[in-house]
Amino acid sequence: MKTIKSLSIILLLSSFIISAQKVELNVEKSNVKWAGKKITNSSHSGSLKFKSGSVKFSGDLIETGKFIVDMTTINVEDLAGKSKARLEGHLKSDDFFSTEEFTESTLEINSSTKDGDLLKVSGNLTIKGISSPVEFEMKKDGDNWLSSLTFDRSKHNVRFGSGSFFENLGDKLILDEIELEVTLSF
Repeated sequence: MKTIKSLSIILLLSSFIISAQKVELNVEKSNVKWAGKKITNSSHSGSLKFKSGSVKFSGDLIETGKFIVDMTTINVEDLAGKSKARLEGHLKSDDFFSTEEFTESTLEINSSTKDGDLLKVSGNLTIKGISSPVEFEMKKDGDNWLSSLTFDRSKHNVRFGSGSFFENLGDKLILDEIELEVTLSF
């Protein structure tokens, strides 16, 4: 009888271990595209690179995950030459993301639920050492996962041109919402 109980426990544990699978992010094939806008609807866009990432799947759901973005890789893609270099320098400065001090930003996934073809994901985004809760959707696309995430930069002390910190900015106001389009490859 003890042998049957032990065998049952081993089978139960092994089925749990098999169903919970941790996978590493392919940082070369994954990317983050960003867009920021002014009140006038003018905008800038670019990309960032991942340092690392992993998720733990349990069946069709993401149980947990962590992604690290290298903030020193801020790349402006809608400008060229001196304008590109100037904006990249400004985004890396203390006016925006302080990349000398805060070289990394992280996204930690705490849970997900299934909604048709989508995963509704909850987690915490940390930028400039300040965390805030985020919710977003992910969708499987072939070998990749695609996601759109909008976060409020003012929650992370990114103040330049923000109406959350300064008044009377007029057409110089930069919206607090930063839009991210993410492709994850495992």
